[in-house]
Amino acid sequence: MADFSLTTLFVVPVGQTTLPSSGSTQDLTAGQVGLFRNDYTLATAGNIAAAPYFYVAQGRSNTYLQGSKRSDKIKGCPSGAGCNSNVTEWYKVTGCATPVNQITDVTDFNVKCGDVVTLTLRAFSSYINTLYFNGFTRSVTVQAPCCECGADPCETTDVSALIDQLIEKLTQAAPGTNPDNISFNTFYTFTNVGGTTLRIEGKPLTKYGVPCDVAAFPYEYDRMWFRTFVINGPATTADFIVDDACDVVAVATDIQKSNYAKGTSEEIAQLEKNFYSYQAGYLKHLFRMAGFNQNFESLVADGQVYDLYYIKFNEINKAAYNFGDYIPQDSTVVIATISGGAFATALETVLEAGLGTVVDDSGVCVTTTSTTTVAPTTTTTTTT
Repeated sequence: MADFSLTTLFVVPVGQTTLPSSGSTQDLTAGQVGLFRNDYTLATAGNIAAAPYFYVAQGRSNTYLQGSKRSDKIKGCPSGAGCNSNVTEWYKVTGCATPVNQITDVTDFNVKCGDVVTLTLRAFSSYINTLYFNGFTRSVTVQAPCCECGADPCETTDVSALIDQLIEKLTQAAPGTNPDNISFNTFYTFTNVGGTTLRIEGKPLTKYGVPCDVAAFPYEYDRMWFRTFVINGPATTADFIVDDACDVVAVATDIQKSNYAKGTSEEIAQLEKNFYSYQAGYLKHLFRMAGFNQNFESLVADGQVYDLYYIKFNEINKAAYNFGDYIPQDSTVVIATISGGAFATALETVLEAGLGTVVDDSGVCVTTTSTTTVAPTTTTTTTT
């Protein structure tokens, strides 16, 4: 969504599985969502394209001084219809409740017997960055295993043993008796894969509870990502970006980038608060304590994952902007419905008849990443 777009959010109740089949906006039950043409009749796959415009409407629990919750006028144009449309974007984002963690493999160790090796990790996230300037940066230093008597000192050391040494250091508890002290274990897991690879995986970020104060701990789009450096010699205060490339003794490769969860109930509940005032008939303000917000209602079901449908469009009556010293402002409709449910299918069928094929902007949802290690073989399975 673009900034400053007037946004209306419709959260479809978990019990609604289809669009209304009869009646008009005044017949909508509390929370029920429907599509209607300009004459207040139901929009269907057979008549929505021919309508001068349509809009999305939802029944309210509190109808005092206000009718149904409605979007502005939307005029679509199916592919090849040759009509005028005020829609500029029409896409969907399929829900994915699993946040993807970063996985980095450190390979190709070029370490001689007895060399001093330092591994440094630098982690970033919204919360981490409030505690540490330029990321949470820590290093461990180990000495590579010595050569056996008579062995060539120029040969590469036992890589598997070196990886085990690094893991032992990386998984040590934080110093001191304070349980809040942060160690690598707070954010990472470490695995010796096949005796040749040090696999580093970020852990899911901590979820904070939401108290009665609606302003405390709002849902935040956050992820953890990190950089990995392996150098020859002790830890250094030099910035690794300008460090001597000749000192690098292993290759760090990101095999999976971290990403955000999408469409979780916590995210949609936050959007309800963010966009509440745009469509409230009165008592538009949300106060800090929930007991003072008697006109606010949430239709989000805890523990559910939602698909989001976005329709971004301009004012259909361009004459409204003929006079006045201002910039035209567009609108956005967001419809949140249970991921993969029957309502999502029914909604998409009708909207595609009026707007054309929806653009799927979901990306890949990685749901499971597991690694089984039995040296010297490794099996990795990724399910999407």
